[in-house]
Amino acid sequence: MPAIAAWKILVPAAGIALVAILVVKPGDFPSSDHLAAPATANRVSTLGYLASQELPDSVALLPPPPKAGSAAMKRDEEDRAAALRLQRTARYALAASDANRDQAATVAAFQCAFGTEINSTRTPTLYKLLSRVRLDVRAASYVAKSHFLRPRPFAVNHTHICYPPDEQNVRNDGSYPSARGAVGWAYALILADLNPDRAGQIAQRGRDFLESRLVCDEEWQSDVDAGQTIAEATLRHIYQKPEFRADLSEARTETAAARASSQVPPSCKTERVALASR
Repeated sequence: MPAIAAWKILVPAAGIALVAILVVKPGDFPSSDHLAAPATANRVSTLGYLASQELPDSVALLPPPPKAGSAAMKRDEEDRAAALRLQRTARYALAASDANRDQAATVAAFQCAFGTEINSTRTPTLYKLLSRVRLDVRAASYVAKSHFLRPRPFAVNHTHICYPPDEQNVRNDGSYPSARGAVGWAYALILADLNPDRAGQIAQRGRDFLESRLVCDEEWQSDVDAGQTIAEATLRHIYQKPEFRADLSEARTETAAARASSQVPPSCKTERVALASR
């Protein structure tokens, strides 16, 4: 599968450099019994760090999605074919876990790479910070998503996705940009900032999370590429907010203590096997 380009973002106001160096059952991975309702273009970030007018203009940031018959669309179709060869593998099961939109499951996807559990009990500040960032990133994504209304690959090709509870929720939901991919990439960048010693592993898990969108047949490669763009642009705005920087500082102290206790999540071996099965 194509590698996703490494990325560097400098945030002078925060004084921080983020650098992305840059057969298993679904039940073996972190999951939740509750599926979060899909976001809509009208759901603005009332609980995030940004007001709606502070969000990046995702329509202006992105080119239109690839047209039928174009070289870019051919690339999307080739990448989709390569991803679908992973069906009925451990990697496909991990993609199904990555597709679970519940917030607890989403942050848990990064805890092995991060080096400790991430949840509302063990790392409450970080958990809340990521929850708020998610609202901003999804709100920014859905402006463009609703504008372009690109059909999803499984809908175009009359197939099914790796995570059945998602299928009806997203069938008529625009594919471009990938809002879920944007959230995963934003999480990877923030977590790499908080734990630079594991920045490489965290960035790779972010790329794997993006790749899962293709493996699941929910989005095209150009969708997740666009999701990265939205994540990076939104974080530039978020890092300027004093409230976010204060929360990030508190999360840095909190997670350093959590990592010092060396509690490794039990699902990490299963995840390593899945990612090695490609």
